[in-house]
Amino acid sequence: MKTILTIIAVTFIGTMAMAQDISRESKVETITTDVVLDMDFQQAIRKDRKTARLYKFKNSRVKQALSFTTKKNKSILA
Repeated sequence: MKTILTIIAVTFIGTMAMAQDISRESKVETITTDVVLDMDFQQAIRKDRKTARLYKFKNSRVKQALSFTTKKNKSILA
């Protein structure tokens, strides 16, 4: 019963897909305009830059504090 309904559904969807009229394309009129770019670039060189420290492990203190272990976390041999 399930296979029969599946075959019917596939054929129905296939026929509906073939019945679509895709050949119609709408025509769109394009408008062209002239664009003038008038930009002045002024780059000021800053000499008072501060150095930033880069650490290998981000939030290492927080991760160490959150990964604490208790005595009950250890495995016990039975």
